[in-house]
Amino acid sequence: MSVLPSPRSGPVLQLIASGLKLWIRSSCESIGDLQLELQGSGLGLLQGKLEGVKLTAREVRFRGLPLQLADLRSGPIQVHLTPGGVVLQQFFDVQGEVTITGRGLNEALLSEPWRWLGDWLAEQLMGLTPLGGLLIDNDQMELRVPVVAHKDPARRRFRLRAAQGTVAIQPIDDDHTTLLPMDEGIQIEQAELQAGILHLNGRARVTP
Repeated sequence: MSVLPSPRSGPVLQLIASGLKLWIRSSCESIGDLQLELQGSGLGLLQGKLEGVKLTAREVRFRGLPLQLADLRSGPIQVHLTPGGVVLQQFFDVQGEVTITGRGLNEALLSEPWRWLGDWLAEQLMGLTPLGGLLIDNDQMELRVPVVAHKDPARRRFRLRAAQGTVAIQPIDDDHTTLLPMDEGIQIEQAELQAGILHLNGRARVTP
């Protein structure tokens, strides 16, 4: 993990970097490689304002989701320096891209805390539960659901796109579209499947 302050960095910015590093670690279950670049000046920080943060992380597990890549940048962040460290004053906005492999998505949807979403997808998209598995094949997603008294599971393929701030899922053999439930603080602006990987671009509001 590395922290890269801007060329105008000083002791105050280094303190902010250390505080953000600890906060990011505490917010994730695990992190592989992480690059964190801080943007701001000592004077601005003494006034409680960081101009922004650019973060690139690989192999991140965040709230049970195994993300292959998170490439994010934030807007201005209000901070407060205390003897015990750095306190984030209020929410801030981030935008960028996250990617997750088909294998990682399948793993997440078959286990807690996302099992409910996997079963919801199976019921909404196939009329059956529980979800038996998910596969991303190039630009298509295949869901599999076990069927009682049948050796082979039911299968159906879908394509994804962004719509109404979330992910729209459409069967390749039907015009019906299902919208993925989305936290109101997250806006998806682009969604696509490519080479077995789900790519999501958008923005989110982060609450300390």
